[in-house]
Amino acid sequence: MGRLTRFVLAGGIGFVADAAALWLLLSATPLGPLAARVLSIGFALCVTWQINRHLTFSPSSRGMAREGARYGGVGIATSIVNYLVYCAALFALPGLPPLAALVIASLVAMALSFLGYSRLVFDR
Repeated sequence: MGRLTRFVLAGGIGFVADAAALWLLLSATPLGPLAARVLSIGFALCVTWQINRHLTFSPSSRGMAREGARYGGVGIATSIVNYLVYCAALFALPGLPPLAALVIASLVAMALSFLGYSRLVFDR
């Protein structure tokens, strides 16, 4: 299985974690879709770091703290893109369900994430 395939698999698991957290937060808390999405992104970022670290790329030679900081930096940058696309979709299409906006935003951010993680975080 190639690295890109493993990345898509890790992203799929991260998407499920993100969607589940978003659904849970929207169902069980008074948070709205924008605030809940910030928390669900953070949860998904933690999940995908571990999967990408062990399945997709393998640990870098930088040590866990530096690797985590780099992963977080790339993850935050791509999460901002993800969040902005999510918000834009919700505002542009007011009847769009939040989970549908999540799908759109996640697809847009996936390519940026792969480039950032493969070039800036994990050694080749």
